[in-house]
Amino acid sequence: MNLPDEVLTATLQDQQRYFPVRNAAGALLPEFIAISNIDSKDPEQVRKGNERVVRPRLSDATFFWNQDNKTTLAERHEQLTEVVFQRGLGSLHDKSERVAALAARIAVKLGANPRAVSRAAMLAKTDLLTQLVREFPSLQGRMGYYYALNDGEAPEVAVALEEQYLPRHGGDRLPETPVGWAVSLADRLDTLAGIFALGKRPTGNKDPYALRRAALGLLRILIEMEIDLNLAAILREAVELQPLEKIDHDGLVDDLFAFIVERMRAYYLGGIAPALEPGAVSVEMFESVRAQAPESPLDFHHRLEAVRSFLELDESENLTIANKRIANILSSTDAIAADTVDASLFESDEERALSDAISAILPHHQADLAARNYTAMLHNLAALREPIDAFFDSVMVMAEDEAKRNNRLAQLSRLRELFLDVADLSCIPS
Repeated sequence: MNLPDEVLTATLQDQQRYFPVRNAAGALLPEFIAISNIDSKDPEQVRKGNERVVRPRLSDATFFWNQDNKTTLAERHEQLTEVVFQRGLGSLHDKSERVAALAARIAVKLGANPRAVSRAAMLAKTDLLTQLVREFPSLQGRMGYYYALNDGEAPEVAVALEEQYLPRHGGDRLPETPVGWAVSLADRLDTLAGIFALGKRPTGNKDPYALRRAALGLLRILIEMEIDLNLAAILREAVELQPLEKIDHDGLVDDLFAFIVERMRAYYLGGIAPALEPGAVSVEMFESVRAQAPESPLDFHHRLEAVRSFLELDESENLTIANKRIANILSSTDAIAADTVDASLFESDEERALSDAISAILPHHQADLAARNYTAMLHNLAALREPIDAFFDSVMVMAEDEAKRNNRLAQLSRLRELFLDVADLSCIPS
């Protein structure tokens, strides 16, 4: 029978609740297993009865397959105008146009083939109009792949038609091609931006448009496939493509970004992130990075990994305490720190030692910051533990002399900024 395996298994499993059978190599066999709750005296009759029932189902599927292949996906594109995506957001044709525009912009950032991305985005929803997908909705995307190949579309376009839906659920596989990444990300971003623009964001346990799942899928692609994308910027582009008038673009982008960051919290704290055991990331670790508002989820991930690594060092406890102390001093005083540190105002060896230690690591720190090597940055800063401890043991920061006081505050501000280049360690409990 000339049908894709997925159609055969869907016919057996979804319609008849039968079990398909495969050989050791994974190929489907012309056999199936049916379960009966009766103790039949004539098992052969039961077998024939089940075969008789499934044959028309398979014949229907074959008919749908043959009929569907008489019309190309490209020819179906205009028919998407007749299918409403969401009231206020236009038809599926309108959505496909927005997704194509957004995916093309993402493609530039990913180095994906722009023509293939635009083509895949245009065809992305056309298999929803086929008879087989109407009969078996779970095959959306997968049937698009088969139909696209039959139509002579480029393989990377066909693959992207399936990958646009990945991941379908938690733990599902991710798209693996740049074209698939671009279309999948654009589709999710358009849905999030559109539904938020309508004011229909999730509340409590209610999420009728599966926006939490869309956001989590977006994050999984960006983080697990190591795609460094400025999420805030691409969210703005998605919002600007929406057809609604009188949108508060800035407010909507902020709301969307905050919503996705909350899903990121669930990703790390809920044990969803791969290679991380439950409890590996604490709320305080997460908030220490969130405080710096990284706009790329992948950048957020690298910072979080650096904080986790840093907290395993012996020096981490003293330095987190010092960060809290510095933050408290700087936030509780009305004194204004000097713009630069003036070495001529130092009174003690401890002041000079801390300043020299900071200056010594600064070139490495700046190079690592440019390379986003956050783990190396925090490990290098760990070397400041002794001069920081000695400074606080011997130096009165809030000196009566205004110049000296402001100079010491400048020294502390300089030190705190080095840590803030990665995360706000004052969020970490001591």
